[in-house]
Amino acid sequence: MLAHGAGAGMRHEFMENISRELASRGIATFRYQFPYMEAGRKRPDVPNRLVATVRKGVETAAYEAPDLPIIAGGKSLGGRMTSTAAAREPLRGVSAIAFLGFPLHAPNRPGDERAAHLHDVTVPMLFLQGTRDALASLDLMRPLCDRLGSKATLHVVEGGDHSFNVPKRSNRTTRDAIQELATEIDRWAAHL
Repeated sequence: MLAHGAGAGMRHEFMENISRELASRGIATFRYQFPYMEAGRKRPDVPNRLVATVRKGVETAAYEAPDLPIIAGGKSLGGRMTSTAAAREPLRGVSAIAFLGFPLHAPNRPGDERAAHLHDVTVPMLFLQGTRDALASLDLMRPLCDRLGSKATLHVVEGGDHSFNVPKRSNRTTRDAIQELATEIDRWAAHL
C-alpha cells in the first residue's frame, strides 16, 4: 500500500516511478488518494480523516489481494498517517510499514515530536531518508531509529532530498535514487 505525500497525489511522477520500479521486482502497489487530494483541495484533511482513509485502504487492499502480504506506508505525509493509524490500533493484515521520506519535522526546524507515536507501532518499519532532506535531519533520525530498536531499519540515500532528487554533481539521477529505494524495499521485505 502506497499513500501519497501532502502536496501531490497518487498519480504524481514520483508515485508512478516508485510503483514501476517495485513492479519490476515483482512487488505490486496499491495506491490510493486522501479525500482532500481527490477533491482537488491543497490543504490536507484533519488527522482523524487521514487515519480513517488509511484504514479503509488497508481493508480494500486486503479484499482485492487476499493472498498477498501487505506492507503499508507511503511518501512523507502518507507514511506518517499510516504509522499514526498503526500506533492507535494495529492495521489488520499489515506486516510492516515503509516510509519514503518520513517527515520528522517542519522544513529546517529540527525536532522529533512527530515521531512520538512510532514507539506504539508494533510491526517492523523501514525508513528511507535522503541526506539532504529538509524535513528529517539525520542527526535526529539516526538516534530515533536506535531508540526504536530492532523494529526500525534506516536506509540513507546519499544526496537525496525529501523527494529523493539528487544533485547533478553526484553523477546520479533521481531515477537511480528511486531504483535504490525499490531495491532496498525489496531486500528488506524479503527478510520479514
